[in-house]
Amino acid sequence: MEILKNVILAVHVIGVASLLGGVLVQLGAQRSGTARIIPAIVHGAWTMLATGVILVGLQYPLGREPDNLKITVKLVILVAILVIALVNRKRETLARWVLPTLAVLSITNVVIATVWRQYA
Repeated sequence: MEILKNVILAVHVIGVASLLGGVLVQLGAQRSGTARIIPAIVHGAWTMLATGVILVGLQYPLGREPDNLKITVKLVILVAILVIALVNRKRETLARWVLPTLAVLSITNVVIATVWRQYA
C-alpha cells in the first residue's frame, strides 16, 4: 500500500510540475501579449486534484488520520486555480493578473504541502 501511495505522490508532483511549467512558459509570452492557458496548465491542475483525492483516501488504509484543515485549504486553492484556468482557457489574450495569480497559488499550495505539519 505504501508503494501505491508513493507512485500516486509521484504523479501528483508531475501534475504540479506541469501546472507550474506551463505557467512559467507562458509568462515569457505574456510580454509580447500572446500568453494563453495551455493544456499543460489545465491537465496539471486536474492531475493534482485527482491524485490529491486519492492520496487523502489512501491515508485511512495506511492507518493515518489526514489533516482535514490542511487538505481543505489546499483544495480551496486548487479549485481557485482550476476556475481561473478554465474560465480563461479559450481567451485569445489574458488579463495581466491571470498567470501571476496561477503561479502564486500553485507555489502557495506547494509550500503548504511541505511546511504545514500536524503536531500532536
